[in-house]
Amino acid sequence: MNPIIENSAQIHDTDVLDALPISADRMTPTSPAADISATADITASDITAASGVDQAIESFFGPIAQAFSNIVFFELNIGGLGIPLIVVWLMAAAVFLTIYLRFQPVRGLKYSLGIIRGRFTRKTDPGQVSSFQALATELSGTVGLGNIAGVAVAITIGGPGAALWIIIFGFFAMSVKMAEATLGVKYRKIHADGTVSGGPMYYLRDGLAEIGRPKLGKFLAVFYAATTVIGVIGAGNLFQANQAASILVKATGGENSFFDDKLWLIGAVIAALTALVILGGIKKIGQWTSKLTPMMAILYFLSVVVILTMNASEIPHAFVLMFTGAFSPDGVTGGLIGVAIVGIQRALFSNAAGVGSAGMAHAASKTTKPATEGFVAMWEPLIDSVIICTLTSLAIITTGLYESTSEDGIGLTSEAFGTVAGWFPILLTICVVLFAFSTILAYGYYGQQALGYLTGNSKKADKAYQVFWILAVIVGASMSLESVIAFSDAIFFLMAFPNLLGLYFLSRILRLEILRLRKKIDAGVMREITPEELQVGMGDHEPTADQIRAAEAGRRRKRDKLREVRDSLKAKKLERAQKGS
Repeated sequence: MNPIIENSAQIHDTDVLDALPISADRMTPTSPAADISATADITASDITAASGVDQAIESFFGPIAQAFSNIVFFELNIGGLGIPLIVVWLMAAAVFLTIYLRFQPVRGLKYSLGIIRGRFTRKTDPGQVSSFQALATELSGTVGLGNIAGVAVAITIGGPGAALWIIIFGFFAMSVKMAEATLGVKYRKIHADGTVSGGPMYYLRDGLAEIGRPKLGKFLAVFYAATTVIGVIGAGNLFQANQAASILVKATGGENSFFDDKLWLIGAVIAALTALVILGGIKKIGQWTSKLTPMMAILYFLSVVVILTMNASEIPHAFVLMFTGAFSPDGVTGGLIGVAIVGIQRALFSNAAGVGSAGMAHAASKTTKPATEGFVAMWEPLIDSVIICTLTSLAIITTGLYESTSEDGIGLTSEAFGTVAGWFPILLTICVVLFAFSTILAYGYYGQQALGYLTGNSKKADKAYQVFWILAVIVGASMSLESVIAFSDAIFFLMAFPNLLGLYFLSRILRLEILRLRKKIDAGVMREITPEELQVGMGDHEPTADQIRAAEAGRRRKRDKLREVRDSLKAKKLERAQKGS
């Protein structure tokens, strides 16, 4: 049976992994100081040894993946603490953008509610999905094991204080998502058939060319697209399928489960469901995620509420523990800084702020104003790292299990659910499987967008990638390819380097777009679309034939008016020139 890993990023989180005992709930530690051969021995004793193809791949690919992972997650040693540079890079961008954009997560959140409900955009606007569907697609890719098991890991290592740091940096991550979504729409490409291509590769190439850095933009765009095509395979497919299968086996009896030696069967079912959705493109993905995301969020929310109701008297004390633990100089794991680093890693690694996925999800939205999607995207870290992670944290802290159990990750969260009733962890299993499935859908789309950039939007390459993605679900569910996942996941976080570099370069353009929209709303220039039936809304956003004809007629009138103004200006200029001569 495949091991259950609490978070895809966890296989690179050396501080966390080195501090945890090896168990079936996590993978082998990837500390730079770890000996490769020793790691292999641990894996063999703790995890069912791979055989045949698995073993051959592991023996060849393992040392390569290990070395590459150590480079991507290189650590600075400050006061005896290992701080990964990639975390510093993500954290610095989040803080900078929050300040530079004038604290929009606080000052601008109210503007987003009407936008999410589709009241400010027309069905005839360019794009393929509603703002709500884009929000659901991105959330489906980020809300998952990181919020359920990653929080448990943070509390196990850093104590309750680490949970507060997850919340704090979830707030700062809102500005990063806002930036990615805004630029994703501004520099997207609308094709003749109405389909959309967008994401960091386009705003890196075209945005940097606009400010006089075309060569750098082209290089960063290709670098980003290449890392995305590979990176999403591990983080968004193999890992998700692997964990969904493992959790289902554990929930149905573990080694005695009917599925214990039939993981490929679970993979085949998930692959079939994936095929039904992903072959339909972003519209079909948007339709499914807009239904799945609220459903799984509500199920998880209600489940945690039951736990908190049973431990209501402990909630105030839980908050006290979170605040005192977050700022205590005598805290665990190196005191204040150590607790902060654990929390920050979990926040930034769980909500994916900085890797650019929001730019691809929101580029497909129906809108003519790029900043509208920025205000929508802010909700993603708010829901992901603030609301859901807070619920998970309270469920674990109020039960007190983190102090008395040897479980970590998903096992600890499962034990918290088990305090309600013996069958209650089944709800957690359902949530995790839904989270994994929705992530597979979202990241499949991201991989297609990146491949489309590299291949000039080749239809053949796109279909081939879809088939590969579907088949990879079966592989991920049934094989123990830890090194392959580690390599792909390291590349996934490497996506943050070119993406955030581009955000720095384009920060002035970004700020102008966002503040301009705010002024329009404040001045009453931007009003709700009338009539209501023309609003995109949250569900059906396809325009009728009459609406399309009316929109085309409106565009012709605008073009004619613009041409008339230009002709008038030319005539006046010619008249002045003749008088002067």
